[in-house]
Amino acid sequence: MEKNRQAKLLSPIQDLDVVRILLADLHDDLWDKVARFHQLSDLSETLGSSGTMMPGGELVFAAWTEARASFIHGNYVATVLLCQGLAEHILAAHLSLAINGEEIPERISFRETLSRCVAKELITQKDVEDLQRLMGLRNPLSHFRGIDDPSNLSRRALNTGLSAESHLQNDASFAISMAIRLLALPAFRLGL
Repeated sequence: MEKNRQAKLLSPIQDLDVVRILLADLHDDLWDKVARFHQLSDLSETLGSSGTMMPGGELVFAAWTEARASFIHGNYVATVLLCQGLAEHILAAHLSLAINGEEIPERISFRETLSRCVAKELITQKDVEDLQRLMGLRNPLSHFRGIDDPSNLSRRALNTGLSAESHLQNDASFAISMAIRLLALPAFRLGL
């Protein structure tokens, strides 16, 4: 009896109501989720036959797992944020953990990480440009930008005539492909 009273204090929503909401949410975007899953699967073909190493420990693995799920479920802002963080952690961890690992500052900037990775020939200048683009997509999501700022999502939508949702979807698609591109680098790829 006491347990039922306590449960009613926490939430007026019954389990069956929650199930209905979750099923409706799944149904509304199911075909788009299937398409994004296929896109992710196709992109992942570049990973090694035995998978990939993820320097950076549990945080990197969690970011990768959540980035994939976010992308599939259409959580585009989360996908961009997670993929940029994933890139930053993987590259910095690789610098410090590699066979001839170097001591890096406790709070190394992403730009410094990129510069050091190019010097070690881990990534190319094209990778740097694309990773800076990813950083440019993440920054206005993390830090306020006024409507006059060209990186503001609403401004981008007004300038291009595309919906904000389209921009976010394109940004997330780029972000997840960039994360996979990093994980497919020879330094991380396992197997052929």
